[in-house]
Parts: sequence; C-alpha cells; structure tokens
Amino acid sequence: MYPNWILQRAYLTPNRVGLTFEGKQWTFEEIKEISVQRAGQLAALGIDRGSRVAILGENDADTIFVMYACMHLQCEMVILNRKLTKSELAYQIEDAQVTTVLVHDQDMPLLPENVDFRLFSEIENSDWHSIEIRKEWQAEQTISIMYTSGTTGFPKGVRQTVENHQSNALSSVLNIGLSEKDVWLCAVPLFHISGFSILVRSLLYGNEVKLYRKFDSELIAQDIISGRVTHISLVAVMLERILHVLEEREAKASPAFKLVLAGGGSFPIDYLKRAGERGMKVLQTYGMTETSSQTATLPAEDAFRKIGSAGKPLFFNQIKILGAKEPFEEGEICIRGPHVTPGYIGRFENNPSTEDGWLHTGDIGYLDDEGYLYVVDRRSDLIISGGENIYPAEVENVLMGHPAIKEAGVCGMEDDTWGQVPVAFVVLKKDAAIEEILEYCKGHLAKYKVPKNVYVVDALPRNASNKLMRRKLKELLS
Repeated sequence: MYPNWILQRAYLTPNRVGLTFEGKQWTFEEIKEISVQRAGQLAALGIDRGSRVAILGENDADTIFVMYACMHLQCEMVILNRKLTKSELAYQIEDAQVTTVLVHDQDMPLLPENVDFRLFSEIENSDWHSIEIRKEWQAEQTISIMYTSGTTGFPKGVRQTVENHQSNALSSVLNIGLSEKDVWLCAVPLFHISGFSILVRSLLYGNEVKLYRKFDSELIAQDIISGRVTHISLVAVMLERILHVLEEREAKASPAFKLVLAGGGSFPIDYLKRAGERGMKVLQTYGMTETSSQTATLPAEDAFRKIGSAGKPLFFNQIKILGAKEPFEEGEICIRGPHVTPGYIGRFENNPSTEDGWLHTGDIGYLDDEGYLYVVDRRSDLIISGGENIYPAEVENVLMGHPAIKEAGVCGMEDDTWGQVPVAFVVLKKDAAIEEILEYCKGHLAKYKVPKNVYVVDALPRNASNKLMRRKLKELLS
C-alpha cells in the first residue's frame, strides 16, 4: 500500500506552492481542498469509485483538478490526446469502454458524436456528495491509461499503475537530485506521459509546477533567464526555439536554472553546443509510454563524450540487448523494472506486455563497453515529428480507405523544424488529385500525422513475402 499522493503531500507541505498557472498560485493544501471538492461533485454526477473515465482537456488548472479528483476516486483515467481527430478519439473511447468523458468546455467541439460526457463547468457547478477519500492506494492500482500508436496501425491503451509512476519518479530524482526550491516548467501536453509525469513528480517531491497553456518560447526563455524555473522537459524543436530567443537577446540561463530533460528522439549535436553556450545543461533521455516516461538518461557531463547516447538505465531499471553477447552488438532493446506497464486494455488486453519480465520495445540499439545505451532505430519504422510518435501503418490504414488508392506506403523524411515529417507513396486504382488525398487525410488524422507530400508510384518496394520494405521508400526520396 502507498499513500494517496495528494493527501500526503498536503499533510507534509501544506503551505508550499504546488501549482502556478497564468498568474495564479495554489498551495498543496488548496490543491487538496479543490480536488476533494471536485471528487464529491463527480460522485454526485454518478462517477463511481474505481470506474474508467476519459479526460479531454487542455493544459490548465481545471484539467489538473479534474485529474486529481479522479485520482481521489481511484478511477482509471484514459487521458485523451486533444490533437487527434474525432475518428481517432472515437476509436480510443470505444476501445477503452469508458463510462463517460470528462471534457473541458473549450474542447467540446473535439468530441465525436454519440459520446456520454460531462463538461468541466457542469462538474464545477454541480452538487457535492460527501465521500470517503481513501488515504492509501494499492501498488497495482491503475492511475492512468494513455494510447500509443502501434505497429499494427491500431493504437494501444497502456496502463500505468501507482507503482509504475512512483518508481519512475524515484529513479529520476535519484539521478537529478532534489531541492525544495525546484520549479518544473511544464509546456508539454498533460496528455503525454512527459507532461503527466511532471504532475506526479510534483506530488511526490513537493515541488512547484509552472504550467503553460501552450508552448511560448519568448515567455519560457524569460523564465529561464530570470531563474523563475529550475527544470523543464522539452523535445528538440522546442529547445531550438528557446535557444533562438536566448541568442537573439544575447542572454544566458540563470545560475538557478538546473537542467533540460530532453526526450522525444535524439538531439542534434549543434543544439547541445548552443545550449552549453547559453548555460543550459541538457540531459538526453530514452523512454516510452510503457515505462511511465524516462528509463535511461545521459548525464550532461557525458553529452559530448557520449554523443548520440541515451545514457545508462536509471537506478531501479535494467536494460539489455536481446541476443547480444558483447558490447556494441546491435539487437532489440529490452527493459525490466517496476516502472514497466503491467499490460494493455481493449483490443490488446490479452497481449502480454512483457516476456519473462522484459518489455520488448521493438527499438534496435546497443550498449557500449561502459554500458551506455545507443538507440539505432526507433521502433523500426517509427517517425518522430516534433516529439510526437507517428507509426506509418496507422497513416497507411487511413490512406487505404481512400477509394482511389490501391496501395500505400509511408516513411519519414528529414525536416529542419520537426526532425522528421511523414511522406506517403501511393499506387492508384483510379485518378485522384494529390490535394484531394491530403484533404482526406486531414479529416481522419491528427495534423502532425498528415503526410507532408504524397507521391504517386507504379509499385511499392516489397520483399519475397510481399511485405512492404519501408526503408526502400526512403531511397525513393533521393
């Protein structure tokens, strides 16, 4: 059994600021009081303890209070990606079999048809039922569920438990250290594991979160210059934009600023050099939804000595390369530890998440002679665009739904802004304009998944068993 994070944090440091958003602050005691109130209001609206609900909301305090209310009720929260299309959201809502969707008023237009929902404003204005807020949670209790794109083209709902989140947060703090003055700037989406894990760390560490509704390089740079924040989680494109502002101002990070936790794919060496010149330490990480965020991290002092490495596994984690007997032998990256998901829900509920205790990531990499991890290929064909994961199969499935398309293949193309963007190759069975195909994609895919370009070809490269060879598609680009 573990303590209810919200109650325990309010008990330990009630008067410490826990959240800042758009000029307003809340102490941990105030966070507890509001979240308990919301929990009683959810109960009054028929949300049962232990039920599975979905949450669709933007980065703001209201979304956090609803999340914490659900945690008090020990609900399983399916945290929905608000960048997705209605059809993508409909799949996840149906697959998860949620009882209802709790939706921010601003996000109501994003909801698909025929979905039972409650608006945040309805929750906040509803009656309140007195309920028991349990002081302890079980280690195996599912806190959150996040969908991650799958190699089959169907997103998988990944469970993250109390123990998963706690062990990840503890491993992280053993690596980076902790001070009561730490302030973590959160400009990454709360519906991503990187964003939600910042909230978890705040409750466990007792540090303030300064939340941004959306990424703003000018304001964030000012926070870093002034020393208002000490930590930030970023993907490469976000770091570059902050660096650009610092360079234009000829400014450096405050000595109070400690580090950038860098995820979502590898960071160009140029970014690391520029960050160093601006007084910013960058810790590159490797992780995934199935590991409740980071599982390996490269210390800043090794950034140039181990260029391209994701570092060593965090304290409670283990990493091995399947089949490798010597350093530098490439193979599938496998992960073991208390931070690894116990399994999936919905369509993939019966698919085991581990084999003999090891999560098989599908990523190819190697360990060098000092035990540093290098990721050679991100889940084979995975496209990482601005920190967002895009699986070609998912985009191909949508393209194949177009009446004029016979075959489709998708791969990543290098892009100066986003790192990579998806491009598509199609074989047509009847004439169709490229603009028409792109418009079709926009109606079925999140914006970042829509192909940058569509190329019409006579045939797609396939092997002897007729399997699409996506690596050959990249050769077509040149």
